[in-house]
Amino acid sequence: MNKIVQTLLLLEFEVSDFSLCALMALYLAGLWKLLVKSGLKGWWALIPGARDYQLACCAGREAEGRVYSVTGVAILLLNLIALYLNRGSDPESIEPVYGQYLLIIILNMTLSIIRFIYHVRVWSGMIEVYGVRKRWMLLCLTEYTIWIPALVWGWVKKYQPEWKVEDIHAEMARLATSGSATVMDEGLTVNLKERTVRQFFQKRILLRDIHMSIPLGHMVLLLGGSGSGKTTFLNAVNGYEKADAEVMLNSENLYTHYKKMQYEVGFVPQSELMRSKDTVLNTLLDAAKLRLPRGVSAKQRRERVDEVMDIFGLTRAKNHLVEKLSGGQKKRLSICMEFISNPSLFILDEPDSGLDGVLARELFEQLRKIADTGKIVIVITHTPDRVVDLFDDVIVLARDSARTGRLAFYGSIDEARKFFNQDSMEHIVKSVNTKADGGDGLADEFVLKFAEVQHG
Repeated sequence: MNKIVQTLLLLEFEVSDFSLCALMALYLAGLWKLLVKSGLKGWWALIPGARDYQLACCAGREAEGRVYSVTGVAILLLNLIALYLNRGSDPESIEPVYGQYLLIIILNMTLSIIRFIYHVRVWSGMIEVYGVRKRWMLLCLTEYTIWIPALVWGWVKKYQPEWKVEDIHAEMARLATSGSATVMDEGLTVNLKERTVRQFFQKRILLRDIHMSIPLGHMVLLLGGSGSGKTTFLNAVNGYEKADAEVMLNSENLYTHYKKMQYEVGFVPQSELMRSKDTVLNTLLDAAKLRLPRGVSAKQRRERVDEVMDIFGLTRAKNHLVEKLSGGQKKRLSICMEFISNPSLFILDEPDSGLDGVLARELFEQLRKIADTGKIVIVITHTPDRVVDLFDDVIVLARDSARTGRLAFYGSIDEARKFFNQDSMEHIVKSVNTKADGGDGLADEFVLKFAEVQHG
């Protein structure tokens, strides 16, 4: 048993093998050229973790590259920890081996399995980018042969990538739209330039170039393909996650006057944030204390709570515990909590989640009544066609070839059907969804088409 454990340790942690180091040097030399051919800096090949991520970008597998790079760095750290613990230990003693290394070996093997899966995905992408036969994958599977495709594709001139990482940036520039929506005295105006985050050594653009004006009294459907940034967009609009944007509500800047404007915006997330042991009445009274201005008296708060319960049909259930409510009642209660402040802009992220068709219809009919009082209601739903007749407009977001959320359409429901040449909202989503997600992969086409429509 002692020999078996020592053998595993040698397999996992031996770093002095000259031949393996030589093969690693050949691999890095090939990787350097691969990165250069894809329009990136070759020296990324020398940085552990970063080189894996950059390689994934070359392969068009950025999402996989994050896991690929993190697992690689984690395995390296585990190896270094094991080497550090091994200093001065007695190789003939079995106890220190088990005590110090067994957990590290298990973690290392687990991470190695995960890394191997993503390694295959990344190098499958490289095979597609270079247009070579799939049998090349056999050489990409082990550290003893992976240097061959890296060197050959990197140094032989006839092997060229079908596209470069810099081509993505060029495509982004091509699809970029200029100008902005005219600010309305009454209504919502969004002029969003960018919403970005820092991820894995570079800035990632989540949303870009979204401009629109929504009049008061409109109920708006928000649609989008997988990863198009619908929730990110809503968070930017309500000020929860600020973007490089100007968001104007009734001619007031939501970002610069956020404390003043926070009562004008109601946002109902997917999750229900309620204490199960409270009654409906107490839940809404607590919400009123948080959502209404400080100058509002207790009597006025109670009057507003009674009014909201009546609007959403919860008066009879006001003394019921939250945990005893039906699914539909809980949804209505979560909406009431945000509607307490009587917001001008009401945003809901999948309010019909978990509800059957009848209950969902009743809920959306109530939202329609709210919009008819002069409010703006924006809703995400994954079953839009069963309630589409209740909406005035539709926003369609799409993830372009640079994996950035873009505006593919904003206008009336009938205009959307004509623009996409589709009868249903679900088919519209399918048209802008990526082929990998079962869609038609036409996001870039419609983003560019709508940009041309906006500019006449």
